[in-house]
Amino acid sequence: MELYYAFSVIIVLAAVFSYLNVRYVKLPMTIGIMVIAMMVSVGIRLFGGAIFSGLAHRLEAFLEGFNFTEILMSAMLNFLLFAAALHINVSDLKEYKLPILTYATISVVLSAFFISGLLYYIASWIGIDIPYVYCLLFGTLISPTDPIVVLGVLKQADVPKRIETKITGESLFNDGVAVVMFAVVLKLATDATFEPSFNAITKLFLLEAGGGIFLGAILGWIASEMMKKADDYHVSVLVTLAVVMGGFLIAKASHVSSPLAMVIAGLFVGNVGKKASSEENRDYLSKFWAIVDEIMNAILFLFIGFEMLLIDNLDKQFLLGGIAIVVCLLGRALAIYIPAQTILRKVSSYSRGSLITMVWGGVRGGVSIALVLSIPQDQGVMKETLLQVTYIVVLFSILVQGLTVGKVAKDALHRDEVMIRLKRIRAAHQRKLNTQNDL
Repeated sequence: MELYYAFSVIIVLAAVFSYLNVRYVKLPMTIGIMVIAMMVSVGIRLFGGAIFSGLAHRLEAFLEGFNFTEILMSAMLNFLLFAAALHINVSDLKEYKLPILTYATISVVLSAFFISGLLYYIASWIGIDIPYVYCLLFGTLISPTDPIVVLGVLKQADVPKRIETKITGESLFNDGVAVVMFAVVLKLATDATFEPSFNAITKLFLLEAGGGIFLGAILGWIASEMMKKADDYHVSVLVTLAVVMGGFLIAKASHVSSPLAMVIAGLFVGNVGKKASSEENRDYLSKFWAIVDEIMNAILFLFIGFEMLLIDNLDKQFLLGGIAIVVCLLGRALAIYIPAQTILRKVSSYSRGSLITMVWGGVRGGVSIALVLSIPQDQGVMKETLLQVTYIVVLFSILVQGLTVGKVAKDALHRDEVMIRLKRIRAAHQRKLNTQNDL
């Protein structure tokens, strides 16, 4: 019954906070819930001991009883990724397959090394001593864009379809590379006897990412065939739930990436199974997973807001956190700009505005917090430092980037249009001058 009580408390809080957001705060739903949870956390930190000491202690004990990493990475992420992939058109992803593949692999690796190098040298310069391996650990966990946050933010922002598809596709597929990199660097930081090799890392990546993609394709195909032969929305809902929940168990037992498996399965069901079903079936299935998506997102952002209660001395790392925010934006910019001007230059042109939008739209979220929380407790001060800095970066990313990406995109792309018009006017003027000179 304890699990039922805990889930009941979470749902009640999410419902109350969502109501307060709609009535008074008026932010996008998930971000509004997070902001209210943060305000409650700050209130408890400042006044809880004096006014509601018993309630404050019970709430902290309640939150400490949850393993955020396990809840997010092993349960919620699978539901959220499947729900997101279910509504994505594969033809859109195919059109931008090379950019998406590049940003989900090469850009994640570049970003991790850029961020770690910049953070290490800047921190040393201002007198903060962080071993490079921990800077690299931070780089690996903060580099992947969070698919849950990105999808939620882009729903609200008026971003052009071509840019939205690239950012969304990148966020859906970059977990495989990021998790493998994080696992390798964490092993380096915590195990002095570990010696990484190219073959070992390649094998780990192929097992995690390749195995996840293969498992997702098998699950998606089986589910689609079942939906075709039993065109009933009751069956479809149960089958898709079985794909997510049973697929996670299979992925965990076979040591492959469950997030990638859920993305591929969701794409398969959404583009094959749903299209072969009746309109009533498609409608019920879409509405069911839309509700699941909203509930899970509300719970996730509630957790992110309340995580502030469990982080000690957050104010001590404001300077390093501020530096990390700038470093992460620079690392993201370099990791997007370099492939765009080299690998992707022949297949796709990128204006200054589109690059700015992709950099600013690379929002970090719960995945980064879950990864930093998975660092063993015996890492002591280093874990605490990375947790504090990661939380500061994630808060900035969600609150500032998440709320302004629409405006940034509009302004940046408008400047592109102005520059194009100016170039056309100059070219026309030059042609006129040339004609006059010829005469």
